[in-house]
Amino acid sequence: MNAVVARPIFAAAVIAVAFAFCGPASAIEWPLPGARMTRNFGFNDGGRPVAGVELSGGGNVLAASDGEVIFDFSPSGGYSSFPSPLGEWTAVDHGGGLVGIYARHGGRVGNPNRLSVGEGTPLAAAGISGRSNGEGVFFIVYDRMERRWVNPAMIAPPLADAIPPQIRGVRLVADGGIPEGVDLRQGTVRGRHVIAVDAVDALSGGMGSALAPQRIVVSVNGTEVGNLVFEMISARDGEMFVGHGSSAAVRRVYSHFPAFEAGEVMLNSGQAIIEIIVRDIAGNSASVTQRVSVE
Repeated sequence: MNAVVARPIFAAAVIAVAFAFCGPASAIEWPLPGARMTRNFGFNDGGRPVAGVELSGGGNVLAASDGEVIFDFSPSGGYSSFPSPLGEWTAVDHGGGLVGIYARHGGRVGNPNRLSVGEGTPLAAAGISGRSNGEGVFFIVYDRMERRWVNPAMIAPPLADAIPPQIRGVRLVADGGIPEGVDLRQGTVRGRHVIAVDAVDALSGGMGSALAPQRIVVSVNGTEVGNLVFEMISARDGEMFVGHGSSAAVRRVYSHFPAFEAGEVMLNSGQAIIEIIVRDIAGNSASVTQRVSVE
C-alpha cells in the first residue's frame, strides 16, 4: 500500500451541497462512460445492500476525478492466495475524505507506478474479476472522514431518466409474526405491522435494469410513518444502517427480499389509508394508495 497526503480537491462547500441532497452535485464523473447500470446503490441483492454501482460495458475505466492512487490489488500480484469478492481493484483518494474504489476490473493500464491521476485518466480495463456479473467495473465511493459509503449518483452527473419507478407490491408483515405478510387488498388484523415495499427503477434508453429507487415514503392516514432514503450506508457498533439522518438498520430494511422494509404502523379496528410514494434520483415518482380494513 502506498500512503499519500490527501489533497483538498473537493471544496468543503461542494461536499456540503452534495450531502444536503438538494439534487446531485457533479463532484465526480462516472468512471465508465456509456456503460449500462446493472446494480445501483441500495439495491436489495438477496437480502444484502449493494454499497456501490455496477456498470456493465467495455473500454477503459477512468478516474472519476483528480486524485492519488493509494492501493492496487491483484490476486496474481502476491497480495493474497485467496480470491477477493472485489477481484482486481484500485483505490484512489479523491480528496475531501472521499475514496473511489474501482473494483472487479480487468487489471491496471498505463504506468503501474503512477500515483497522481487526473480526471479521466485511464486506470484499468473494464473486465471480469471477483464476483462480476459481466464485463465492466464496480464503483464504490467511501467517505472515510464520516466512515460511510456514499451513493455515487448523489455526486455524479445525472443520467438520462424519464421513466418513473414501479411499485410492484406492498405488503403488511406482522411484527415478529407472519413471515409472508398480508396483501393490502385483503383485510388484516390489528397490531403492529411493518410495511414492505417492492419497488424498482429503470433508466431511460436501456441504460439500466431493475434498480433500487432513491426514496420510499410511507404515510398512514395522512401521517408519515417511514422515509427510507438510499443516500448512504454507515456502520457503527457492529451494525450497518442505511438512509440519511435517522438511519434504519440494514438487517431489517433488507430482510424482506426483494422488498424493502419502509416503515411500520400500529393498526386498530376500522379503516386505514396507506399511501406509498417512490422517487428515483432524477425526481420521477410513482405512488399507490390502499384502503385497509382492520379486523
